[in-house]
Amino acid sequence: MHLTRFRLNTVRSGARRLLSSPQAMHAAVMSSFPDVLPSDTDTPRVLWRVDRNAKAEVFLYMVSPAEPDLTHMVEQAGWPTQPKWQTYDYTPFLSRLTKGDTWAFRLTANPVHSIRRKADEPTKLTAHVTPRHQMGWLLQRQEAAGFRVMEKAPEQRRLPEGDEYQLVVHDRRGRTFDKSERESRGKKTVSLVTATFDGRLEVTDPKALRRTLTTGLGRAKAYGCGLMTLAPVG
Repeated sequence: MHLTRFRLNTVRSGARRLLSSPQAMHAAVMSSFPDVLPSDTDTPRVLWRVDRNAKAEVFLYMVSPAEPDLTHMVEQAGWPTQPKWQTYDYTPFLSRLTKGDTWAFRLTANPVHSIRRKADEPTKLTAHVTPRHQMGWLLQRQEAAGFRVMEKAPEQRRLPEGDEYQLVVHDRRGRTFDKSERESRGKKTVSLVTATFDGRLEVTDPKALRRTLTTGLGRAKAYGCGLMTLAPVG
């Protein structure tokens, strides 16, 4: 597995086009892997995420079985005369994950749940739109995903309820975009609600966490959701 970071040049029209459409970004990402096809199976796959740290500091992160070639993205959305992109061998890091380790993490996800408005209606996937429910969505999945979100010490909590975890939800977005790449095929609109989670976790099941880091968490992985990354606790 490989972990790649690419900085987007946000003053270029190509970068703005990619950032405005998850479908366009997905196509650009997949064009970096001529031998890897999109997959919905529970196997290592191409995951990506955009981190908007500041107006002029926007990074594309990718986790992939194969090493990418981002030459086409440098040409349309990067700095041709600057360092291109950084790709690291992810496998040694994944193999060192150990139960009890603590890490800072970031995840952009598409928190949804199934609801039924009437008893005789089929269930329908609906987005969680509040931070409390989006946080609850992640907490419900942590055990199966191989980690637990760490709790705050009682003296660090600012609220008597709902402030128990070392977890923040930010960059919550509702996106609507055209899925079709060609006008001749007609428009197919996709609506998506995403949220980014920053927090600290403890590894409870290294094997399950490795699967989470390489296959993603939740839905809408083709549109920049599901990629969790870890960093040393500062």
